[in-house]
Amino acid sequence: MGVVGAGAVGLAVAWRCAQRGLRVSVYDDRPGSGASHVAAGMLSPVAEAYFGEHKLTALLVESAARWPGFAAELAEASGVDPGYRTEGTLVVGLTADDLAEAGRLWSYQQGLGLPITPLRPSALRDREPALATRVRGGAVAPGDHQVDPRRLVAALRVAAERAGVVFRPARVGALSEVDAAVTVVAAGCGAAALTGLPVRPVKGQVLRLRAPGGGPPGFRHVIRGYADGEPVYLVPRAGGEVVVGATVEERADTEVTAGGVLRLLRAAVELVPELTEYELVEAVAGLRPATPDNAPLIGALPGRPGVLAATGHHRHGIVLTPVTADLVTELIVTGEPDPALAPFTPDRFPKEPRWN
Repeated sequence: MGVVGAGAVGLAVAWRCAQRGLRVSVYDDRPGSGASHVAAGMLSPVAEAYFGEHKLTALLVESAARWPGFAAELAEASGVDPGYRTEGTLVVGLTADDLAEAGRLWSYQQGLGLPITPLRPSALRDREPALATRVRGGAVAPGDHQVDPRRLVAALRVAAERAGVVFRPARVGALSEVDAAVTVVAAGCGAAALTGLPVRPVKGQVLRLRAPGGGPPGFRHVIRGYADGEPVYLVPRAGGEVVVGATVEERADTEVTAGGVLRLLRAAVELVPELTEYELVEAVAGLRPATPDNAPLIGALPGRPGVLAATGHHRHGIVLTPVTADLVTELIVTGEPDPALAPFTPDRFPKEPRWN
């Protein structure tokens, strides 16, 4: 079988299929250079639960539950620590309006039975003293964790190679170029040209900061917040890195703009003032593969036997990596789709795909 795309999802599919005894080739001229390279790695089924997306939320919750075992197995198989951390996530509002906006979402999330608990400002700062004194309130989502996507990709590549996966450094321009009875298209935004499926690019600009003195950041939790109406997230890494993101732009370029950097830094510093002393080490932009309903495309492509999609994950590619790999692998090995795939099949959109 062949896998087109060597991001987190494609590599996980390849690894899982090789573990089941399949001969697997991965096609990608720049492995790990797509959305996975830019992603912050938040595993946030609760904080990412949005109005009207209850089926997607259920998939996020299921995949997040698989992450502890997935991370441990991957670390053992590869010898590479993927940076999985479990301190949890704080969601905060800087102003009264920010808090009201966040509160509407918390009420919805609690109504779904998701574990998120509102906290007063004093309780927030007990957990994270680095938070600005202006923060009006927030909530804690203890089950929303994180992983380092760049370390994850490195670990998946090693695990896949050890399992016998062959890497072919080639850019696939048409599916006819893949010499395999079964092909999995996990090419992110590139899936649109290969399959005709409705996957569009959504640009995101992301910053990486470094704590002074080579020490760890001054906070442990992932912080997702609203600062004067501007959404922002801060993801601390054990090695001193803090990921700040991300803009959401209906654009297909990957240029970093002064305006994007300014928006992110202003909101980040409003929430955690000590970030003014951090070194800015990277500013990068990437493209999320989005679909019309914000949910992924997973499963067999209509009218094309032997071709499956594993794309369109938008902002959820990292958290959905384990469940996507498991569901696709099971479908390939058994020929039977898991019922969990039903809301996410590629045939749910009325437009017929174009084939290359």
